[in-house]
Parts: sequence; C-alpha cells; structure tokens
Amino acid sequence: MKRFLTFLLLIIVIIGAIAAYMVLGSATNFDEKTKSFVVEDGKTDKASVIETLEKEHIINNTSMFGLLADQLDVWQRLKSGRFQLKNGDNLLTLAKILRNNRQAEVKLVINKLRTKEDFARLIAKNFSTDSLTAINYFNNNDSLRVFGVNDKTLFTIIIPNTYSFYYFTPLSKVLAKIKTASDAFWDAKDRKIKATALALSPAEVYTLASIVEEETNKEADKGNIASVYLNRYNKGMKLGADPTVRFAMNDFTIKRVYEKYLQIESPYNTYRNLGLPPGPICTPSASTIDAVLNAPKTDYLFFVADADLKGGSHFSSNYAEHLQYAKAYQQALTIYLQKKQAQGDE
Repeated sequence: MKRFLTFLLLIIVIIGAIAAYMVLGSATNFDEKTKSFVVEDGKTDKASVIETLEKEHIINNTSMFGLLADQLDVWQRLKSGRFQLKNGDNLLTLAKILRNNRQAEVKLVINKLRTKEDFARLIAKNFSTDSLTAINYFNNNDSLRVFGVNDKTLFTIIIPNTYSFYYFTPLSKVLAKIKTASDAFWDAKDRKIKATALALSPAEVYTLASIVEEETNKEADKGNIASVYLNRYNKGMKLGADPTVRFAMNDFTIKRVYEKYLQIESPYNTYRNLGLPPGPICTPSASTIDAVLNAPKTDYLFFVADADLKGGSHFSSNYAEHLQYAKAYQQALTIYLQKKQAQGDE
C-alpha cells in the first residue's frame, strides 16, 4: 500500500510538473521576435480566439491554453483588439494579456505622404478601418470640419512623426490626436508669430513648405528655395513650381517638366494660377516648415538644379543668369537620361 501511494504521488508530481511546464514554459510557435494577432469585434468567444491562434501560428498548444483561459475567466473579460506576444512567452502570459486587455500599441509612422489615397492605405495597414472607408472620410468636408480643414487642406494638420494608437481606434480619434500634435507644433518656437510676420497663415506656410519639400532633399538649400517662392508670392508673380505640375498630373515619376505639361488645367498648377495651390502637395517635414518660417531675406527669384546633378541648386536674382544655369542643367539631365536609357536597353 505504501509503495502504491508513493507511486501515485510520484505520478501526480510528474503530471503537475508537465502541466507547469506546459503553462509556464515557452509556448510561442513563431520565429520572429514578436508577433501580433487581432481579436475581432464579435469574435471574443473561446472558439473564435482559438481558431485565430491556430491560424496565425501564435502558440503550440491551444488545447492547454483553452483550459487555462477557462480557469482564469478570460472569455468573460476579453475585449476586441490587437495583441502581441514575444517569442518565448508562456501560456499564462498570453492568458493575462487577454484577460487584462493589454493591447499592443499601433505605431503610426507618418513620413512624406502625397495624396489622400496614400494616407488611406497607411490607415488601412495599421488599423481596423479599411482604405475605402478612410478615403470616403477624407473626402467628406462635414467630417473634416471639426478639425478646421477640408478635403484640400487635410494634410495641413499632419506633422510627420510617429503616433501611438490602438488597432480599433476610430478614424476621428486618430485625426484628433494628430490635430492636437499639430497645434502643439505651431504653438512652439514662435512658429505662429513667424507665420504672421510672413503675412501667411500656418496652413499657407505648410502648403508652401510642401512645395519646398518636393523641390529638394538638401537641407541647406531649403531656406533659399523658400525665399524664392516668398519673393515671387510677395511680388504677385506666379510661383511656377514644377512639383505642383506633377501633383496636378498625379505623376510623381516625371523627371523633366515639358512646356506642354505647364498648360494642364488644375487649381494646383502654379504656372497657370496666381498664389498658392488650394492645399499642400505632400506632408513636409518639420525641418522644411521651419526652413520656410526662417527663410533668409534674399533677392532671389529663380533657382535651378546644379548641372553636377548632386542635388544642389543655383540661385539667381535675374532671368538672364538663370537661363544660363538652366541650360547647363537641361543638357546634363539629357545626357544622364540617355545613359540611363542605354543601360536599360542593354
């Protein structure tokens, strides 16, 4: 009898150890450092969650997890959302994450966006909102009015940065947080005061900065390029900005803007229309916005890319000098494009 009890105790200890290992040992079934999965609205029941965990290959023992989750009342407390496990996490960790609604943050990284469609795709990639719903929202002025923008000026509230949300955050709350960050940006470093000194609103500065952003990647040239456009604007000249033509044509691959392109009818074509376009043509970086606000006082009215094609620009205050440098640049660009075409034909 004593041997039997000892044997039974040993069996119980072994079973307990195995169970403990299954609950507390590594339970993940993926190679990545982390992996996320989504518990959809209306699918917080046990069967749906287990199906998701199996389909996404999150853990290696869904049966044991189901038993554990039953004991910890996970299914009664679980809410929809996006959750994340680290490689090597155990079943108890997963159960606590779901029971306590510890959702994974969505890091919305906004760099340069050119169109509302770009923004809609970014939203769909990071949130439960699909791209069609997002673009319809971005085109609805009734929805956008609360943020002080319309379908043309939407981007003026977007300062490129990284923003934290949750997967099921409504689009209205996403924009509200972005708008709050934009307001803080303009309240800092006397930016509103500087905009007023330029006789421009923050939205107009942003729109001008979007043109500068598309003109160059060279930080050192941004201030002078901004000064060219500010000088033209203040003299009542047309801005004549090539990037606005590309935007009007919705073709950002154009290397050379031909004369025929300049005639396209669009409110964004600054070769045909006086003043700024009706809204930004991209989301400029904070440094580009500041380059406009802090643009040096110059007499420059023209600029063209340097003929060395290294990204710099040459600035001129008279048209004759500008034509010389423009001709040199066009010749260099022609040679470059011919070489590129020849390499592609090989």
